[in-house]
Amino acid sequence: MSDTYTVERSATIDASSDRVYGHIVDFREWGGWSPWEEMDPSMEKTYSGATTGVGSKYAWSGNRKVGQGNMEITDTQEPSSVTIALEFLKPFKASNTTVFSLEPAGEGTRVTWAMTGRKTLMTRVMGIFKSMDSMVGPDFERGLAKLKSVAEA
Repeated sequence: MSDTYTVERSATIDASSDRVYGHIVDFREWGGWSPWEEMDPSMEKTYSGATTGVGSKYAWSGNRKVGQGNMEITDTQEPSSVTIALEFLKPFKASNTTVFSLEPAGEGTRVTWAMTGRKTLMTRVMGIFKSMDSMVGPDFERGLAKLKSVAEA
């Protein structure tokens, strides 16, 4: 049994990788497509560090559904990938790595959103009832659909 889990979803967006990349590499753009924004429209958000790219930071605190945590962009390969260190503080502590991979797909861009983390006691207990994939995967699907809508506009 693996000590880690991975949640991954992909979508094809009818926009250039440069355009899609711009919506991912700038945390201030996430308000237009992040699936968690609609779960708590009054969520408190703080931006720090670089405006975009490596060193860009985003922290949030919200209701029970979105919890509290922070993200920092740790690596970018423009316009093909963005790597993010993701830390959840509430409702439970967890550290994950999130990677957005972008590759040409015809006239558009294939975007893959993947999150990998260590299985903690809490994730193992939750996994008895529902896998991380089934808990987070639908959020990724909604987010990618919204990213598609924003990037194609």
